[in-house]
Amino acid sequence: MTKLSPTQRLRAFIASESAGGIVLIVAAAIALVIANSALLAPYQSLLATPVIFSAGDLVSIDKPLLLWINDGLMALFFFLIGLEVKREVVTGQLRTWKQAALPVYAAIGGMAIPALVFVAINTGSPENIRGWAIPAATDIAFALGLLALLGSRVPVALKALLLAVAIIDDIGAIAIIALFYTENMNLGALALALVPAAGMLLLNRAGVARTIPYFILGAILWICVLKSGVHATLAGVATAMFVPIATGDERPLARLEHALHPWVAFLILPVFAFANAGVSFVGAGIAALFSPLSLGIAAGLVIGKQAGVFGACWIAAKTGLASMPADVTWRHIYGLACLAGIGFTMSLFIGGLAFADPARIDAVKIGVLTGSMISALIGMSVLATAPRTARSNGEIVSNA
Repeated sequence: MTKLSPTQRLRAFIASESAGGIVLIVAAAIALVIANSALLAPYQSLLATPVIFSAGDLVSIDKPLLLWINDGLMALFFFLIGLEVKREVVTGQLRTWKQAALPVYAAIGGMAIPALVFVAINTGSPENIRGWAIPAATDIAFALGLLALLGSRVPVALKALLLAVAIIDDIGAIAIIALFYTENMNLGALALALVPAAGMLLLNRAGVARTIPYFILGAILWICVLKSGVHATLAGVATAMFVPIATGDERPLARLEHALHPWVAFLILPVFAFANAGVSFVGAGIAALFSPLSLGIAAGLVIGKQAGVFGACWIAAKTGLASMPADVTWRHIYGLACLAGIGFTMSLFIGGLAFADPARIDAVKIGVLTGSMISALIGMSVLATAPRTARSNGEIVSNA
């Protein structure tokens, strides 16, 4: 097997993400069409179908199909995110502070300012404040997918920067879910989760490169975390932390990441989009967008992300806290800040954790879809008209 350089791996990852982003868009569009047609009732009935898993008297899980998708399938998505985070921190773009500084500041600004915008708009609606984290998220598949469509018009360094920002953003989202969206904790089940975690730690220390044992213990960990009241998807992140990067000549983390990526990009995320993006606009009217909840999310994604990401980058660069990547101009940074406002997957996911009321869930979907669409259009327009910079072969075209 030919060993790929870090740049080649990054390009292969981005190419796969772009294709997955297109499938994600199609799945979301199909859900919207169905939700606004005569198929709405069958669509809702399908998602409400009870699915039961039991293993004798030992464990029994009874959830509707929608929650199996959001709690089960998405645990694999978070597992992949965990693998990507570990790789980037240990061997990739985040392994040194010099490399990580700019995306760290950008991600912090890109999470804090959208949350503040949301809270400012919803100060008169305290029942909505629980959704403050919804516009703080960035959808890595959508954002990278659209960026890849611009091809050589944007420098490779900008794609790497967006990838790093999105990964740090995901770390923040994972922390937010653990700290602010965990209720009614079962300490007994959480203590039991330490057993499979300890097992995976021993596997890691013993240099076990086979991935099946990690999957088996990870599944047990998922059940324990699900029963504990902590959101079950976090078990995916925890499991990823135990997978070794290298054991002798074996590269288990890279092998798992490579094997899982197509399944997540082309099945799990599209299924999630199909199950969660369907919102009926029948009788809603334009007023639905201007409800505090929807408006707060949309404004947070569009205005908050632009101000947060661009502002943090500008301050960090001007004060010497971080340096700009080669061939990246401020117009590129602004375009990136706009694309970071595509929340979609993670925003919908956090929205489902924040609210249970169907009316509020619909308002979340309207805000997320509207804000993400506007952010995508602005970001693509900005970057499509940006002056070309140095190409990968070193030829300088323009650097205005």
